[in-house]
Amino acid sequence: MDIKLKSMFYKPINRDIKGVIKVGQADDENIKQELEEYVVTGELNKHIDRFFEAYKAGIVGHTDKNAVWISGFFGSGKSHFLKILSYLLENRSIEGQNAINYFDDKGLDSFILANMKQAGDISSDVILFNIDSKSDSDNKSNKDAIVNVFNKVFNEMQGFCGSMPWLADLERQMVKDGVYENFKTVFEEISGNSWIEAREDFYYEEDSIIEALSKTTKMSEDAARSWYEKCQDNYSLSIEKFAKRVKEYCDSKGKNHHVVFLVDEIGQYIGDSRDLMLNLQTVVEDLGTACGGKCFVIVTSQEGLDEFAVVKGSDFSKIQGRFDTRLSLSSANVDEVIKKRILRKTEGATSHLKALYEQKESIIKNLLTFTSDTAEMKLYKNSEDFADVYPFIPYQFNLLQAAFNGVREHGASGKSLSKGERSLLGAYQQVAVDYMNCDSSILVPFSAFYKTIETFLDSSIRSVIITAEKNDRLDKFDIEVLKLLFLVKYVKEINANINNLATLLVDNIDASQKGLKDKVNESLKKLIRETLVQKNGDEYIFLTNDEQDVNKEIKNMAVDNGEVIQKVGEIIFDDIYVESKFNYSKKYMFTFNKIVDDRTRGPQNNEIGVKVVTANFDLVGGTSQGELKQLSIRENNVIVNIAKDVNYLEEIENVLKIDAYLRLKGGTKSTTAIEDIKSKKGREREERIKRAKFLIEESLRTAEVYVNGSLLDIKEKSGVDRVNEGLRALIDSKYNKLNYVKEFKDNTKDLFDIMDTRLNQMSLVDNDPNRLAVDEIKTHIETSTSRNLQVTVKSALQKFSNAPYGWKEIDIQAIIVVLFKKQDIKVVLNNEVLAPNNREVVNYVTKRDYVDRVILKTREKVATKYIEALKDLNKDLFGFSSLPADEDGMISMFKEHSKTELHRIELMLNNFSVVSKYPGEETLKEGKKLFVEVIERKDTLEFFKMVYDLEDDFLDYADNIDNIKGFFFKKDNGVIDINSKGEQRQIFDNAIEKLKNYDDNKEYIVNDEIKEIIEEIGAILRMKEPYGKIPTIPLLIEKYNNKILSLLEEESIPVLGFIQTCKNEVIETLEGYEFKNKFINRVSEDFGNLIKRTESASSFAVLSSMSDLAEKLKVRFINEIVAEDETLKRIKAKEIEEANRVKETPLTKGTDTTYVAATVKPEPKVVIKTKTISMRELVKGQKVIKNEEDIDAVVEALRRKLKEELEKDTIISLI
Repeated sequence: MDIKLKSMFYKPINRDIKGVIKVGQADDENIKQELEEYVVTGELNKHIDRFFEAYKAGIVGHTDKNAVWISGFFGSGKSHFLKILSYLLENRSIEGQNAINYFDDKGLDSFILANMKQAGDISSDVILFNIDSKSDSDNKSNKDAIVNVFNKVFNEMQGFCGSMPWLADLERQMVKDGVYENFKTVFEEISGNSWIEAREDFYYEEDSIIEALSKTTKMSEDAARSWYEKCQDNYSLSIEKFAKRVKEYCDSKGKNHHVVFLVDEIGQYIGDSRDLMLNLQTVVEDLGTACGGKCFVIVTSQEGLDEFAVVKGSDFSKIQGRFDTRLSLSSANVDEVIKKRILRKTEGATSHLKALYEQKESIIKNLLTFTSDTAEMKLYKNSEDFADVYPFIPYQFNLLQAAFNGVREHGASGKSLSKGERSLLGAYQQVAVDYMNCDSSILVPFSAFYKTIETFLDSSIRSVIITAEKNDRLDKFDIEVLKLLFLVKYVKEINANINNLATLLVDNIDASQKGLKDKVNESLKKLIRETLVQKNGDEYIFLTNDEQDVNKEIKNMAVDNGEVIQKVGEIIFDDIYVESKFNYSKKYMFTFNKIVDDRTRGPQNNEIGVKVVTANFDLVGGTSQGELKQLSIRENNVIVNIAKDVNYLEEIENVLKIDAYLRLKGGTKSTTAIEDIKSKKGREREERIKRAKFLIEESLRTAEVYVNGSLLDIKEKSGVDRVNEGLRALIDSKYNKLNYVKEFKDNTKDLFDIMDTRLNQMSLVDNDPNRLAVDEIKTHIETSTSRNLQVTVKSALQKFSNAPYGWKEIDIQAIIVVLFKKQDIKVVLNNEVLAPNNREVVNYVTKRDYVDRVILKTREKVATKYIEALKDLNKDLFGFSSLPADEDGMISMFKEHSKTELHRIELMLNNFSVVSKYPGEETLKEGKKLFVEVIERKDTLEFFKMVYDLEDDFLDYADNIDNIKGFFFKKDNGVIDINSKGEQRQIFDNAIEKLKNYDDNKEYIVNDEIKEIIEEIGAILRMKEPYGKIPTIPLLIEKYNNKILSLLEEESIPVLGFIQTCKNEVIETLEGYEFKNKFINRVSEDFGNLIKRTESASSFAVLSSMSDLAEKLKVRFINEIVAEDETLKRIKAKEIEEANRVKETPLTKGTDTTYVAATVKPEPKVVIKTKTISMRELVKGQKVIKNEEDIDAVVEALRRKLKEELEKDTIISLI
């Protein structure tokens, strides 16, 4: 039985249903249909319950939680829900029945209905408005825009002017004063127009307004005119003032009167404005505080409150606190509404559809399949689901919603769709009407929904479809494919590939999936040829007119083949094979050249490389196996053939063309649409790059790999692994001496360890694991030396790090150090041969500053006679008969002994700077010269030859040095102590001291015997080799000392007598003084010390000075005695004078009856000082008087000195 679709529906499918319920549509007929057909889903049941429970708080008590936020995606029914709430809160009567009564049979429980009726029974003013419609065009830029709109609709609700708030304030005041109605009457009499109509022409009714105000209010004509001229400028509105106004209004309407603001699309209005969001929050907060729950604010928004990123932190917390009730409408709610209101079936139709599904279930499931990269696409769960949704498919609910959102968000829609005037409900009804005459085997393809939004689309989109429909090369199915591609163009959840497109276009239960895919494929080819569609990978994309133009420009961009290959190389070597070195083993990492066709990447200074060959490679004979084998022989490269696939080349060519287009257009200004396309092209470019990388990876996975003329047999594996196997095979072939090094070094510390190893502890060459490598380097140095070819460390490193060796630099350097340590080679730096124990050799062979200057040579063997000469000298010079067996060891030890000897020589020579008379200076200087030359000699052979040539000089030194060492250093059983003076040197120093003593005193010494002794000592000191005579010096010194001591005793007798005389004179001077005891002890002590110094004097000069010291000591004491006497006299005189002055001063009468002593200034007394001068001092220097002239000279000298000493009030005392 053939059943038509239209007969299946419970209600006529083509009845008039308002798909989008607009705020403002309030005629009774529409309201009745809305209330009757409104579907209360399970989700809405919960939302209604929550809302009225929150609203109830303001009815029964006081609350500041007075705001509700309703969110839901585009087309979810939130605006309809808001409008239904307004009907219920107002509870107006529609055709004799209150709004709430329409909900009695909608499945709400009695508790919810009771709350609803309680809300509907109280008096309320319900203000429902779309905020964008009510807002002035320039108002959104004002941070107080929200409160301004609220104030506007509040004024309009009361019948006041909405467009001019200052005029509304005047009207409100006239109502309070009870003159408003009179004013309107008078105004109409004056103007001829009603006030309600004329007030919008406020600025054209100036005279009428002023006259009416002066006649009906308290204002005079002047006051009315002043108000008229200043009212707009003087107007201001704060949120606090507005909230207070609403509170006053509620109070004026009676107890528990409510005002409800229902604001549609607040989220769209606020957008990303932080100021507007904060303005809304403050409005709600102040209304809650002022009205205590008697004023509610209910808003709708596509975004949930927590999705607004413009407000953060504490501000966001406050907003959440205000909108305590948050209701979110989901897609499930829309599905349920559509099923119940549009798609509800009759019982018979339901049974028929269930049976049909059970019969065709497997066919339907196989027919409706999506690729794995598609987001969830709901299909029929069971026969009941099939009957509920038929003729639609469950996935279409979410997909259509996503399509509508995508079209709207990407600017492809006109004004109506962008404002939400296209609902899912209306779309489903429209499509169902289109298919209502079809039988029960049909399924609605997704492309059918295009018609539901066609009239809302931007003309640039519709023109593409219209032009395609007129294209004779395209048929009806092609156009359906094109429409479908537009619908899913902005839907991220589905990939528009052939399989998915075929599923979306299924229009019959019995359709063939394969046949449909083939048909879709053919249509896509035609659409691509007509430049209506673009292919990006396996995805097909609808092109707008602008996109078509851009694609044509991109297609015409010129791209050089070399750029394509360069990009291939970038993907392979920067993204896929990212390693710059091949890890051959734990110890070997090989750098390699990178080439794609003939395009190189990076430096090409490596011995091996990887060359990738593409289909674009220009090779004579093509890319056959034979040609590629020959290529691998000619070049030291791994040849990787990926020429079988060209898809990645096409992808990269498209990428480069997009790059070229974006560079060309980068600096030019374009329309918003073009800029959006450019952004999409940037994203498309990234997708193509990813796809090209994937395709190249797949090509590398099965690529042919050629090495050294052979095609490698490699099982299928990743491209990286295939390249690595090729590199390993190439290295094995080219570096055939790589494994000569078996023991590896890690750093320079290992090289220093080699230098620190004793030669006899080192492995014999035959047992060295690296012996083959050692032999290679040794042979190379020997061969080069024999041919007079210079080998530097740098050239050795270059040679042995390249093929066929490939050794690491540190291992080459280690072998050089081993050869050096074993004395098989010599290392020369700046024409000097390094000593074999010189640890600096490690730095010289490793540091870049040296490697090109350090020369490696074969070491020549030293002749036996040179070695024997060195051994003999070692014994004669140093007393050691043994030397190491190796040449460098001999040199090292001989030099160590030489350094020790040189140190002793320098110690001895240092003494000549103090005493130049020491013997042996010439021998020491000659010895120093010899040993310095030996120590500084670096070349082994030259060293042995030099020692051999200077053997006689060394022996001469050896003959003389023992006496010199015995002179300077102490010897104990033949062992020299360099820290102690030799006995002969001490005697020599003592003799020098005696000669100096004699020179200092010889003017006092008149003794021939002493003179002879001194001359004999001096003769010994002047001898070149005095060592045999030095032992006689102590006896001569002893004899000298005895003679000198006898003379000193004779000379000291008169001096001691003079000292005693001076002492006696001082004591005599003290006699008679009362302060004698103060001085007597000090006099005895000081003169006693002077006597002791005289008795112990060791030189005549010191002895001579004692008399002068005695004289000076005497004068000093006498002067002190005189000064002490004078001081005592002055003190005593002052005491007597003071006593006499008091005694003799007459009394004078004071200011009262008492008498005081008169002040008398004493006459100053002259103080006479005594100065004591020694006669010895006065005549000092006058030794002999021969005539009268000498007498006169002495007298004149005395007179001059006495005059100098004589001062005013001074007496000179001569002693």
